[in-house]
Amino acid sequence: MDYRKIDASQIDELWKLQKAYKVEIGEDEPGERECARLAAAIQNGQIIFYGAWNDDTLIGSCSITAGFSTFDYAQSGVFEDFYICPEYRHRGIARQLVRYAYQESGVSSLTVGCADCDVPMYQALGFSIPLGNLMAFDS
Repeated sequence: MDYRKIDASQIDELWKLQKAYKVEIGEDEPGERECARLAAAIQNGQIIFYGAWNDDTLIGSCSITAGFSTFDYAQSGVFEDFYICPEYRHRGIARQLVRYAYQESGVSSLTVGCADCDVPMYQALGFSIPLGNLMAFDS
């Protein structure tokens, strides 16, 4: 298994996983416009994706969006878009991918917002410090 950063030239491989991820969590499958916006965000450094590769096949991915946080007054990251193809789950790939992304991103803290049912999974991956509730603003 190889772990590496995903660049905009690999959008086709990443897009397959993005669509599978959205379907699995019950969201609408994104379209071509969303794909183009994602590729531009990757190209512009607004979001960084990391992948797990089995030979030339992308089998897992996650993203980190960096910012500054007063949690520890340093660069922090928001962890999202976490997906491992079902046939590759329960092999330790997820844990390795999270560690790789954290180390390569250079952030000093990493947070994730998740559904209550996903808390045990994220705890098993190393997210162990509760920070209260994550809420989204509805304009």
